[in-house]
Amino acid sequence: MKKSNLTFVCRECGYSSLKWMGKCPNCGTWNSFVEERTIPTGKRESPASKPVKLNDIKNDNRQRWTSGIAEFDRVLGGGIVPGTIILIGGEPGIGKSTLLLEVTSGIAKRGKKVLYVSGEESTYQIGMRAKRLKIETENLFLLSETSIDNIIKAVGEIAPSILIVDSIQTVFDTDIGSSPGSVSQVRECTSRLTRIAKEKDISVFLVGHVTKVGMIAGPRTLEHMVDTVLYLEGDRTQSFRILRAVKNRFGSINEIGVFEMEQSGLSEVKNPSLIFLDENTFNASGSVIVSTIEGTRPILAEVQALVSPTRYPMPQRVIVGSDYKRFSILLAVLEKRAGYNLGGFDIFCNVVGGIKLLDTSCDLGLLVAVASNFNDRSCCNRTVVIGEVGLSGEIRAVAQIARRVKEAERLGFKRCILPAGNAKGLCNNNIEIVAVRNLKQAVEQSICH
Repeated sequence: MKKSNLTFVCRECGYSSLKWMGKCPNCGTWNSFVEERTIPTGKRESPASKPVKLNDIKNDNRQRWTSGIAEFDRVLGGGIVPGTIILIGGEPGIGKSTLLLEVTSGIAKRGKKVLYVSGEESTYQIGMRAKRLKIETENLFLLSETSIDNIIKAVGEIAPSILIVDSIQTVFDTDIGSSPGSVSQVRECTSRLTRIAKEKDISVFLVGHVTKVGMIAGPRTLEHMVDTVLYLEGDRTQSFRILRAVKNRFGSINEIGVFEMEQSGLSEVKNPSLIFLDENTFNASGSVIVSTIEGTRPILAEVQALVSPTRYPMPQRVIVGSDYKRFSILLAVLEKRAGYNLGGFDIFCNVVGGIKLLDTSCDLGLLVAVASNFNDRSCCNRTVVIGEVGLSGEIRAVAQIARRVKEAERLGFKRCILPAGNAKGLCNNNIEIVAVRNLKQAVEQSICH
């Protein structure tokens, strides 16, 4: 019987040690070592590759595979690249398996073979979900399996174009003595699937569990091994889901896809701005419409602020949907440069719809919302506020202003407040352009008197 070795492996970077340590000496993470029991085996042979000259590599112009779901293809950069490894994560029940079934259905209908491997559900359960989603195709094969050797054997028999493994934490290699989901198992199984994908031009989708802090479970090196990392975000109590790329070797990481969870599955939202706007609050104090850019797409979102006298020695500062530290800096600018005394007030700010505003062009909108509720005066009707706020109170120019203004006009807005540096060259008769240079001027132009 082969002797097993007990080691401790860091979940973040994969560093191994013969004894447990509180802090990883390689990446510096605390309490990241987990126990791994491995069994030494014989060397696994793999074909050797030969180096080739860069000039000898011919571009065969292989086209991406489109799924028929425009929002999904947009996030990947235009479609699925043959031979790529895609890791998708998200909270339990958020819709990862549903999304992948719909994606593979569109690909299978185009004549591509798809193998869906599930280590958590039986083929009968997957078939029930497929019938609910009204998926019927002859090119979709289902397999309930957790052994990586059996999965690779099935790939050799079916020769699919797309392979889905749901989830990678349930797959195990018999040559490794540790349990499924451990650092060694996840790393080795992913490595073998990557080798198969590159050799046979099979696109592989890996579904990953997430930890309680929202990160994909397993070693951090898992995200380095794959080509693309996608996160499906959203609140399970709401119907909208956002697909976001945090790594993409074949496209931009700035694009997002917006979906709505319905009884028949996930449906794409082709006009995301409408779901983030609420007509009923346009004339309420503290409600402001801002414009953000996600990749190449302009999106209008509603920001709401509430300012109330504090009952505590230290006033509260809470923001949902944007960066807290930057919001604290902006509030200091509003106090210093615009004369608002906010020291005795609690300030709460929320971005409607669950979208995250990380674009600095939303700075001015956040401050106008706070000033509007502080004065208990509503923002001017059908007005969009755009601009980055500097520490001296100046309103700085932002990128892609023409797209933002065009989107506001398309949705029926009549007025746009933007930096003076962006006003040059904007000729539009259907929307009023108001150029501002400093914060005090912007607040006066935005709030109704």
